Amino acid sequence: MPDLQAKPQTLAASRKWLVMLSIGLGVFMSTLDVGIINVALPTLVQYFQTSFPRAQWAVLAYQLISSSLVLGATRLGDIWGKKYLYLGGLVLFTLSSLLCGMAPSIDWLIGFRALQGLGALFISGLGLAIITEVFPSSERGRAVGIIGSVVSLGIALGPSVGGLLLGWADWRILFFINVPLGLIASFLIASVVPPSERKKEKQHFDLLGALLTLVTLSNFALGMTYGQSEGFGSGSALSLLLLAAIALVTFLLVEALVEEPLLQLQMFRNSRLSVNLFNNWLVFIVLTGGLLITPFFLERVKQYPTSKVGLLLAVSPVVSGLIAPLAGTLSDRFGSRSICLIGLGVMIGGCLGISTLDAQTTEQDYVLRYLVFGTGLGLFRSPNDSTVMGAVPRERLGIASGLLSLSRTLGVNVGVSVIGAVFGALIANLAPGTDVAVAPAEAVVAGFQGSYRLAALILCGAAVMTTLRFGRV
Repeated sequence: MPDLQAKPQTLAASRKWLVMLSIGLGVFMSTLDVGIINVALPTLVQYFQTSFPRAQWAVLAYQLISSSLVLGATRLGDIWGKKYLYLGGLVLFTLSSLLCGMAPSIDWLIGFRALQGLGALFISGLGLAIITEVFPSSERGRAVGIIGSVVSLGIALGPSVGGLLLGWADWRILFFINVPLGLIASFLIASVVPPSERKKEKQHFDLLGALLTLVTLSNFALGMTYGQSEGFGSGSALSLLLLAAIALVTFLLVEALVEEPLLQLQMFRNSRLSVNLFNNWLVFIVLTGGLLITPFFLERVKQYPTSKVGLLLAVSPVVSGLIAPLAGTLSDRFGSRSICLIGLGVMIGGCLGISTLDAQTTEQDYVLRYLVFGTGLGLFRSPNDSTVMGAVPRERLGIASGLLSLSRTLGVNVGVSVIGAVFGALIANLAPGTDVAVAPAEAVVAGFQGSYRLAALILCGAAVMTTLRFGRV
């Protein structure tokens, strides 16, 4: 199927790369901030004299806002123009970072983190769309790969940078560091990013659809959160997930009936879009589940200190970030589907290799296997994202970028729950009644190995979907 986009605006090469720098800096800030606060949670509990579950809302508030409103925000980008909404999100993110650092109580911090999440959703949702507008289709894979590298590095460096900053100053520095970076990025965005081309005819925003996505996604995220802490049979989890299901069905009915929907359902008839979004979701289930259970293996089985665990966890994201631009260039030349399929195959091999790790594993064994997995991830992500962005008309680039962001978020929610539940069940099978945090090493090894075999099976599903999808891209 041919690329559906119109030709991008013609910019000088130097300006294109300044656009990449400015967008990349904003994206790096928002992804770094996802993980950077996790290492500060014990410090926040002690400083504010609060409970750990309450302090966790400083993380959850950010995630809830940035995921549940993303489709509405990116649709506004298609209607009003992406540059100024991205810039507004970046300014809001920078201002709310300053407010977070000045928060006088945990409740104020939670509120400011929600505001920060609102700014972040415009950054993560519209950054890729702007890059796709600026770079021609012949360079799209490489450009998307570079943004993928920035995301991977932000994820990888978040815990490490957070730990280093906490060792140097108090927790407020984690937020104050965003202020100078945000000011620089805002100046660059205002100066070098061209305004988006928009349809001349007036477009209407589907407010009802946006509200229904808010209800659906917020209830789903909260339901998955309560399911993890209280069990999926609890009244809170079941009620929230039921509300999410009802809201989703209502949303689909509304979108099928309104004249200018938030999400055009016929877009999903395009197999390039639907299959690659589905595969992105599956890959993030595996990626997030792995990040959840690997620390248990490294700490409980290998008895590594926290500092070493942080460095070892960074192996896969860093390798992925280094590989992604090369994968994008290869997809520009040879087609996205074949590179995606190779990446999935390498990831499957990596998961199967990781599933052989045990108490006798050396650091070299660990690094080699996660290096393989990270290489596969890097080969998959940029061609996959490039395919999604090339599968929609130019006036729907924002919503396509939002769908990619949403598939990642839903993958995170499901991955933590599903892989975490399997990990816990396998441990309980060998050590009944034992909490995961204090389970014997042999039980942790069994849970770890079985979970990664499940991860390999999930990725096999993505490989089958890619193989069956018609048309070479």
